[in-house]
Amino acid sequence: MQSLQQKAAEWSGVATDDAFAIDETNLFQKLGLQTFISLSTNFYTRVCDDEEEWFRSIFANSKKEAAIQNQYEFFIQRMGGPALYSQRRGHPALIGRHRPFPVTHQAAERWLHHMQQALDTTAEIDDDSKIKMMNFFRHTAYFLVAGDELKNQNQQVPCKHAAGR
Repeated sequence: MQSLQQKAAEWSGVATDDAFAIDETNLFQKLGLQTFISLSTNFYTRVCDDEEEWFRSIFANSKKEAAIQNQYEFFIQRMGGPALYSQRRGHPALIGRHRPFPVTHQAAERWLHHMQQALDTTAEIDDDSKIKMMNFFRHTAYFLVAGDELKNQNQQVPCKHAAGR
C-alpha cells in the first residue's frame, strides 16, 4: 500500500525531494511578510471570482478575509517564518482541516491553476522561489487528495461489528 506522500508524488508529478526543496531556503526571510499576504489575497480574489460554480461553492462558507489570513500564516510558518498559524489555530493538520471539503483531483487542479496565476502575478516573488513554491503546492494539493480518498474509503467500509447485523 502506497503512503500518502508516495501517492502525492505520483499524482502530482513532483518528487518528494523537489516538493520539500522549499526547506533549502528561508522563503519568509527572502520574500517578507507582505509578499505572502499579497500572494494569498491575489489567490483568494481569483478563487472568489472563479467562473466555475462548483469550485466557488467549496469556499462558500468561508469568509474571504479569514481564508486569506489562514493561508498566508500557514505559508509563512511552513516557509521559514514565525509559527503564526499554530499560535492562532493550533497544529495545521492539513488533512483534518480540509476534511469537510471535496478535495478531488479536479478541485486540486483548479486550486493549482489559481495559485499558479497568483504566483505569476505577484511581482515580488523571483522565478526560483516560484518554482519551489509551486512544486510544494502541487505535491501538497495531491497529498490532500490522497487523504480525501482515504477518508472516503474509510467511510464506505462498515465496522466489523456491523457485519453480523
